[in-house]
Amino acid sequence: MNTVLPYGGSALLVEVDDVLGYQAALELAPPAGVVEVVPAARTLLVRFDPAVADVAALTRELGETSTVDFHRACPDPVTVPVRYDGEDLAEVAEASGLSVREVAERHAAGSYVVAFCGFAPGFAYLTGLDPALHLPRRSTPRTRVPAGSVAIAGEYSAIYPRSSPGGWHLLGHTGAPVWDVDRAEPNLLPPGTRVRFEER
Repeated sequence: MNTVLPYGGSALLVEVDDVLGYQAALELAPPAGVVEVVPAARTLLVRFDPAVADVAALTRELGETSTVDFHRACPDPVTVPVRYDGEDLAEVAEASGLSVREVAERHAAGSYVVAFCGFAPGFAYLTGLDPALHLPRRSTPRTRVPAGSVAIAGEYSAIYPRSSPGGWHLLGHTGAPVWDVDRAEPNLLPPGTRVRFEER
């Protein structure tokens, strides 16, 4: 059973281990009245139309929904070119007990999936980072991280979609436009997208 919590008058919050698998299950068989699902690290927000959904029945259904293998429906991975020249490469190498070359190789070798987006439009949290590179955020965040910076923090990797403050470790940079409001779909990396980094 999944834990389902009320979240205002038109949403429920589901606590689940496999968020993407759970989201895929809901997309395969959408419950009546559900209008949007929003994934996060360990939860999924389910917005519904109160005029259509029976809240008690929806709560039961969400509690009993099983996850599915979301990878079956995933298209080919998005390839992101990276130049490993980040300001924190040496610091990450020292903290992880690896060489700078090994840090770049291990990061590029990962098989990543966008777990959820947050912090800023187009900022995708990618799972699949080599455990040797799991490091806490920097003790002192930067006031400005350049757009396109490829970074790591905790169990995640990410690409800064625009210049902003940030406390992640910078490994390199990419010219891939991860957020472009002029595209039909502005976000290059929505949740569920598979991603691979290719060193350039």
